[in-house]
Amino acid sequence: MQKIILNRGILAIGLLTCLSEIEQSQAQDKPNVILIMTDDQGYGDIASHGHPHLVTPHMDKLWEKSVRLNNFHVDPTCAPTRSALMTGRYSGRVGVWHTVMGRNLLREDETTLGEILREAGYRTGIFGKWHLGDTYPYGAKFRGFDDAIVHYAGGVGQTPDYWGNDYFEDHYNDNGEWRRFQGYCTDVWFNQALRFIQESKDQPFFLYLPTNAAHQTRPHVPERYRMLYNDLDEPERLKTYWGMITNIDDNLGVMIDRLKSWGLMENTILIFMGDNGTAMGANHWPVDQRDDWSERYNAGMRDGKGSHYDGGHRLFGFVYYPGGGIQGGRNIEQITAHIDIMPTVLELCGISAPDSVKFDGVSLVPLLTGKNENWQERTIFVHNQRVLSPIKWKETSVMTNRWRLIDNKELYDMTVDPGQKRNIIDQHPEVAKSLRQEYNLWWEDISARFKEKTPLYVGTEHQNPVQLNSHDWMIDSISNLPWNQTHVLKRPLSNGPWMVRIAKKGTYAFILRERPEVANFQLTADEARLKIGEMYNERKKVEQDATGVRFEVALSPGDTEIMTWLIEEDGASRGAYYVEVFRMDD
Repeated sequence: MQKIILNRGILAIGLLTCLSEIEQSQAQDKPNVILIMTDDQGYGDIASHGHPHLVTPHMDKLWEKSVRLNNFHVDPTCAPTRSALMTGRYSGRVGVWHTVMGRNLLREDETTLGEILREAGYRTGIFGKWHLGDTYPYGAKFRGFDDAIVHYAGGVGQTPDYWGNDYFEDHYNDNGEWRRFQGYCTDVWFNQALRFIQESKDQPFFLYLPTNAAHQTRPHVPERYRMLYNDLDEPERLKTYWGMITNIDDNLGVMIDRLKSWGLMENTILIFMGDNGTAMGANHWPVDQRDDWSERYNAGMRDGKGSHYDGGHRLFGFVYYPGGGIQGGRNIEQITAHIDIMPTVLELCGISAPDSVKFDGVSLVPLLTGKNENWQERTIFVHNQRVLSPIKWKETSVMTNRWRLIDNKELYDMTVDPGQKRNIIDQHPEVAKSLRQEYNLWWEDISARFKEKTPLYVGTEHQNPVQLNSHDWMIDSISNLPWNQTHVLKRPLSNGPWMVRIAKKGTYAFILRERPEVANFQLTADEARLKIGEMYNERKKVEQDATGVRFEVALSPGDTEIMTWLIEEDGASRGAYYVEVFRMDD
C-alpha cells in the first residue's frame, strides 16, 4: 500500500513553529537562497509586464521591490535552461540540448550549485521539476540535494513519471521512493518547500523550487482558478493556463508572508524566473503550428517557447535581497543570462567555486549593487537544437545589448526593433561579420564533447533496480518517440536504443513491459526480443496474460547499446516502452 503524504496546510503551516525559535536559529552570516523557476511562463505572462488579463498581484509586488533583469535570457526550452542554471555553463557544453532522447541528462562530471552550497554547509532542497535525469548519477538526490521531492522527466505524466499522474493526488519521488501526496501539484511543491524551510533552523538553506506549472503537456488547475477567467471570450485551454499562473502567484504570496513572519526576508536571496518563452503567448507551442494564437500577448516580442527569437528566450528575472545591499525597484538593462545565476549566488554567499569549475557566466553582483562602472560589453549565445547531435547555426541567436544575429542570415537592432520585424543584415555587414566570428569561436569551444553519449547506469550500489523507458531512446526524431504517457497509451510501432553503462560484472535481469508494473497491462505480443550490443541477442515467447517478459544474462562492466522488441503475431513490433533492470548478485 502506498503511503499518502498529507499536505501541511499552507495557512496553518506558520503555527507549527515558534517564530522566535526560527529567528534565533537563523542568526547566521551566510544568506539563505530561494530560487523559484516556473515552467512555460513567458516574460509577458505577468500583469506587471502589461498582460491585459492575468491576475498576478504577488508577482507584481515582488516586481516592484526587486531588481529586475530586464534583458535576461535563457534557453528556448526547459532542460537546457535548467542545466545552464545549475552549472553556470552553456547547456550545449554540459550535454543538455534537448528535453528527451538522453540529451537532457546532465553529465556526471559537471558540478551543480546544489553540490557547492551543500559542501559549504547549506541544507539543500528541491521540490518540483528537475528534468536533468531521474536515475543515478543524474537524479536530483545524487546532484547535491539533501531533500528531493520531484516528478520525473520534464512534466507530470510524462513516460518516466509515476503511471497515471495528472496534477492531482499524484505520486512523486520522495528521496528515492514513490509516495502519494494529497492536493494539486503546485500546492504540493510550495507546501513541501515551506516544510523544508521550517526544518532548516540550524544552518543556512538553499531552496530550489522549480514548478511544473504552467507546463502545457497536461494543462490542469483547480476549477476556482480557471473560473477567474470564465467571463473572457477565450479558449478553455488559455483560461486553464492563466489559472495555473495565478495559482503559482497565490502560493508565492503565502511563501513571502511566511518568510516575513519568520524573520527571514532580510537575510534571504530570493530569485524568481522562468525557464523559457511563453507556451500560450505570441504563439501556441510548438512554434511551427501558428493559428489563432498568433496575436496573443507577449510584450511585443516575436514568437514564444522553442523559438530563437527573443520571445522564446527573453524571460523575467527578479532578484530580491535587501540585506545584501541590493536596492530594488529598478531595472538592469544590460544583457544577462541563466549562466550568470550560479556565479552571482556564490559571490553573494561569500563562497568560491572549486578551481575545476569554469563558468561561462559572470557574477551580476556589480549590476545588482550599482557598482558597475567597469562592466564589460558581452556576447551571449542561445540555440534551439532538439536533435540527437547539434547542428551548427541551427536556430541560433547571437546576442549583445543592441544586436541579434539570427541563423547567420538575419540581423536586428533591438534598440529600434524589439519585435525583430526588420532584417537589416545587408545594411550592417560589419556587425554581422563580427558576431559571426564570435559565434564560430564559441561553437568550436562548446562542441568538443558533442559526439559523447551520456549513458544510463545499471547495476550500481546507489540504485538497483533501474527503469529504462522510451523517453530516453536515442533516435533521430521526437515524432517517433513515446515520451509521454498519452503517447504510450496509443501504442505506436516505434523503437529505439538506450546507451547503457553496466556498472559491475554480474547476472542481470531485464523485464520488458509496455507499461510499468503498477499499470498491470497485459501484453498482446507473441514474442519478445532483447539485444545487448554484440554480447546478447535472444528471443522468448510471451506467456498468456503476461505483463512482462524476463530475460537473465551475465554481463561485464562497460558501455553498450540495448534494444528491445515486442513482436505481435502478425510481425508488427514495437520497443518495450519500459524495461526494469537489476543486478541479481545483490
